[in-house]
Amino acid sequence: MKKSISENPVVKEIAAARQTAWVNPGKKPWKEASTEILLTGKDIDDAEARLHRFSPFIAKCFPETADQNGIIESPLTPVPVMQKYLEEQYHAVIRGKLFLKQDNALAVAGSVKARGGIYEVLKHTEELALDAGILKKEDDYSTLASEQCREFFRKYKIQVGSTGNLGLSIGIASAAIGYEVTVHMSADARQWKKDMLRSHGVRVVEYESDYSEAVRNGRQESDADPFSHFVDDENSRDLFLGYAVAARRLKRQLAERNISVNEDHPLFLYIPCGVGGAPGGVTFGAKELWGDYVHVFFVEPVQAPCMLLGMATGLHNKICVQDVGLTGLTHADGLAVGRPSGFVGKVMESVLSGAFTVEDKWLYEYMRGLWDTEDIFIEPSSCAAFEGPLRLEQYAKTREYLERNNLTDKMEQAVHITWGTGGRLVPGDVREEYRNTYLD
Repeated sequence: MKKSISENPVVKEIAAARQTAWVNPGKKPWKEASTEILLTGKDIDDAEARLHRFSPFIAKCFPETADQNGIIESPLTPVPVMQKYLEEQYHAVIRGKLFLKQDNALAVAGSVKARGGIYEVLKHTEELALDAGILKKEDDYSTLASEQCREFFRKYKIQVGSTGNLGLSIGIASAAIGYEVTVHMSADARQWKKDMLRSHGVRVVEYESDYSEAVRNGRQESDADPFSHFVDDENSRDLFLGYAVAARRLKRQLAERNISVNEDHPLFLYIPCGVGGAPGGVTFGAKELWGDYVHVFFVEPVQAPCMLLGMATGLHNKICVQDVGLTGLTHADGLAVGRPSGFVGKVMESVLSGAFTVEDKWLYEYMRGLWDTEDIFIEPSSCAAFEGPLRLEQYAKTREYLERNNLTDKMEQAVHITWGTGGRLVPGDVREEYRNTYLD
């Protein structure tokens, strides 16, 4: 570890808590990279089919999904006024068109975690119901909303460790099914998220330390109970695949707008990253569809760039941000993670294009900019995504990436998608608090 830190110039930049860009030297052509990943498109097909089977149940339990027949999906929104604002305010040029994937508006949980978190709960529910003989795959899954089924699921527990949004998705969905739910929350989790979970009958256990302790204690408590299932954000294959389905939905939305993704029309995704599960899953799904024509960059806070640190050193979950002198503390509560998922990091080794880091103060500036220009609110954590398109052609490293991949002359035809990872459930008074937060 000491050698990785002392000899790696990227780590020195990270340790100095400076904004930086990193281009992944291990990225390979998708044809080669795909052979190194144990998951395939068939696994995503299976996840999408399961979500479709559960759609009658979701529509019945969550009426806000009825207009989409129980499919939990978010809009893809062009944000041209925000694009102009970013260019003028920060003296940048963003060639191509800028969009916001509004997972901040997802039904049920109001964040990207509604994808992976709810999917894993549903998969576990299906397995229990099939094993008990109270459900067949050809049945109408809305039967699971009956009181008889709820009584069956009350024997079981769901537990998870979270900084906030994953806990909300797991807690709200699990409570609706009938499970006894415990969310282990780190110190940086927002109070309103804890209060909302408790209002749904969820048990919330608070820790004075960070996300890693919440996960560790939650896992230990769950492992000691044979009737408890732990949703493991660090290692879960099911969470990962739930997120990966998002790319299938995005492909349909792009087609509806007559947007092509090919050699001459590159697609860029910018996704805020905490432990890595959600951005990793979305990345895998996107690469499986578009291969070398999609370029994905993660964005992390300067004090908690755990995925970047793990990948730049090759140590993955064997290193944490505190090992290089960072605090792990950030206003981006959803990204306040000190140690990345080793599972996700290893999958990303050959497919991720790179990463950016961003200072907390810009999260609030981007949030206000989006709110004022497009009348869209997303959480400060989500706003980290705007650092990507803003800086893509400002850093020498990323300009070289564009040149090396023959993209420089194609940027006018590019589509940039920033991933809005949370916001819908934020109470009005908290939104105003965010609006009036200014950092030096």
